[in-house]
Amino acid sequence: MSVRISRAHWEALLAALDDARRQRHLLTYRALIERLSLPAPAMQTLTAALEHLAALDARAERPLRSALVISQGASRLPRTGFFECVTRLGRFEGAPDGVAAASWHASEVARVFEFDYPPQT
Repeated sequence: MSVRISRAHWEALLAALDDARRQRHLLTYRALIERLSLPAPAMQTLTAALEHLAALDARAERPLRSALVISQGASRLPRTGFFECVTRLGRFEGAPDGVAAASWHASEVARVFEFDYPPQT
């Protein structure tokens, strides 16, 4: 199944991530879905958009903005699919729920906070 995001939702996603980066805070998947008012299947749409953004950032050799989106759970990490995606992109190796994942994620978030992204990319 192919999942697509509208241009308006894509631009709103980029703006939300930029706000979070500038304010140095993380967003939960649920908060982002609500903020963007994504239609069903909202989680699949958001996940596909975040994976696409990760691929764009990786191709441009930038820190991955999708790292700013985390689960509401106690881990405060992105979902397993995020780590599978970044493994495919060659950015991470290891278990998606261990110390290595938490350490890599913290480092990537710090890199995102420090990076100056070009407008609307």
